[in-house]
Amino acid sequence: MSAPARVLVVDDSPTMRGLITAVLSSDPEVNVIGQAGDALEAREAIKRLNPDVVTLDIEMPNMNGLDFLEKIMTLRPMPVIMVSTMTHRGAEATLAALEIGAFDCVGKPGPGDLRPFGDLAEKVKAAARTQRPFSQPVTAAAAPPPSVADFRVGRKIVAIGSSTGGVEALIAVLQKFPANCPPTVITQHMPPTFTKSFAERLNRLCAPVVQEATDGARLEIGKIYLAPGGERHLQVSGASAPCCRLVDRAPVNGHRPSVDVLFDSVAELAGRNAVGVILTGMGRDGAAGLLKMRHAGARTLGQNEKTCVVYGMPRVAHELGAVEQQLPLSAIGEEILKMTAARKEGTE
Repeated sequence: MSAPARVLVVDDSPTMRGLITAVLSSDPEVNVIGQAGDALEAREAIKRLNPDVVTLDIEMPNMNGLDFLEKIMTLRPMPVIMVSTMTHRGAEATLAALEIGAFDCVGKPGPGDLRPFGDLAEKVKAAARTQRPFSQPVTAAAAPPPSVADFRVGRKIVAIGSSTGGVEALIAVLQKFPANCPPTVITQHMPPTFTKSFAERLNRLCAPVVQEATDGARLEIGKIYLAPGGERHLQVSGASAPCCRLVDRAPVNGHRPSVDVLFDSVAELAGRNAVGVILTGMGRDGAAGLLKMRHAGARTLGQNEKTCVVYGMPRVAHELGAVEQQLPLSAIGEEILKMTAARKEGTE
């Protein structure tokens, strides 16, 4: 058995520090070695204790979590998990933190939450194990996407699944897409209320239109649909006029929305007229669904281990035989375009 992950908990609220510590201490593979109430205390604790992982509150006095995270990534790069309020402002700050290089995020519990910080211990352990060089966060290539005139879209649907590390990964992939990209549906594991802010952020950064998926939204060329977090799964349906469907079902693989649910529906609807992509993330969600897509004739891609923040979901998919090609993150966007471009003699 490997040594427990050593964690420093940083939050200005003593109550929240106590709750996070209690949740983490219930896992024998996690050891909370210290607490800090602000950035100054945290800086001294990091020097003194040398933790494997830091949990960091977004909103703190004296120096907010975002500014402190930038200093950590510059002066002493290490895995940091952001703890945020479940508000629009909290979501915006957390997304910025993930782009700076934070490992992952969790939302602060609300009234009546039966499992506060439910998967925080798993995220801490994954963060402690990661081999990612945090001083060099993965970023999108600066090259512009193809122009509309240079890309002739075919008839394929693209489905993408991601989790931990997915914010940076999706930006890197989608910034390669032209404005007339193939219809694209995405499930990214993310707290409720965060997905709307993430869709808005992607829409600002990318050439196509990116929006949070709504029930009944038609799949159209030049549009990307992100599954809303929390209550329902995203599926696609409608052979003659494909559209998004938000369905009430229990969590699958511990997630709602689930990548497997999305991939299963794409396999059934589109078969060989689809491309499935599985990106960085903990666990195995999406692996079985990607295999179903491949068996249905779809093209399938997986992010390689070297460029993953967590090589979990892509690893399981690869081991199952669901992945046709494993590629570095920088190559995935271009490969999707090759697989979905119209043939010269006509559309696919």
